[in-house]
Amino acid sequence: MKNASRSPLLGAAFLMATSAIGPGFLTQTAVFTGQLLASFGFVILMSVLLDLGAQLNIWRVLTVREQRAQEVADSVAPGLGYLLGALVALGGLAFNIGNIGGCGLGLNALLGIDVRLAAALSGIIAIGLFWMKDAGRAVDAVVKLLGFLLIGTTLYVATAARPPLGEALLRTFWPAQFDAMAIVTLVGGTVGGYISFAGAHRLLDAGIKGPQALAQVQRSATTGILVTAVMRFLLFLAALGVVAGGRTLDAANPPADVFRLATGEAGYRLFGLVMWCAAITSVIGSAYTSVSFLRSWHPAVERRQRWIISGFILISTLVLIGLGKPVQLLIWAGSLNGLILPLALAVVLLAAGRTSRPAGYRHPLGLTVAGWLVVAVMSWLGLWGLLQLG
Repeated sequence: MKNASRSPLLGAAFLMATSAIGPGFLTQTAVFTGQLLASFGFVILMSVLLDLGAQLNIWRVLTVREQRAQEVADSVAPGLGYLLGALVALGGLAFNIGNIGGCGLGLNALLGIDVRLAAALSGIIAIGLFWMKDAGRAVDAVVKLLGFLLIGTTLYVATAARPPLGEALLRTFWPAQFDAMAIVTLVGGTVGGYISFAGAHRLLDAGIKGPQALAQVQRSATTGILVTAVMRFLLFLAALGVVAGGRTLDAANPPADVFRLATGEAGYRLFGLVMWCAAITSVIGSAYTSVSFLRSWHPAVERRQRWIISGFILISTLVLIGLGKPVQLLIWAGSLNGLILPLALAVVLLAAGRTSRPAGYRHPLGLTVAGWLVVAVMSWLGLWGLLQLG
């Protein structure tokens, strides 16, 4: 693979992965580990399998058809692209408010800066990135660097927490308890909403598309999901090591307590670094992908996408400063995006079966079956979870 194409391929993988590894990711993992203990490993395993079934279908279909998701949706039914775009943008905005809040919490823990001031500074940094001369390359470089930093730091904390590895391995395949809403929330936070399309839209913008690019696309998608899975399991093991010792996580900021209890007061600073890295990369991914859904609505959106991305981040920042506490919003946003996934994936699968697909391309039957299975499972789990909430 040529170096020129390797950078956007890795950039797309890490854009998707770091979009998923946001403050909601950290919060959800800590909260559900506290509730389910070692059985949360099974929830992670199920979410990874569902992620693979969803992402491989979405990335292949979009890049083969050389269309963004909303354009694919419109090919299935006129106007459907507007509905999908509106739902994804709404879910992306909800997540981004929490992401900005995560930036504030991260810098507050790391440097002691006031949370609202830290959130505002982070919003300015994210906006500035999109105004750089070559914003695409800048985004690729930033998400890769911060992604590696996230994994390395969390590996250290997981090792220090000394989790019961045997119990974690057993319950990953044979859980003692099960929570449908945890799976919906995790899949929603990892691959739901805008996250499903972040990598594929980045590849399209980088010119990596068509049937000839399928092998590269599949490797990029798989890399992104595996990076997310490794980070999820590391954070799960860190949290499990803490709660298995009988300690209770602080409900106001559960992931911070994982780092503090595992590595002492220095761990709280490490948490600040991890939280900020996770949050700022998610702000970037959410803004970039959510606005990419609006670009085909009107030529003016395409021409002024930097301004619209900046406005998206600015609105998220102002709402967060006005609302304050983002923890419950992060859980809610994950659930919302999990419910969007069945609709979005069903649209993609319907498009894959259309006779208008590129000549010579046949979507793999195994992936089609896996994709519809994900649609069915996520629809059922989402309905079950909503009934439980009611």
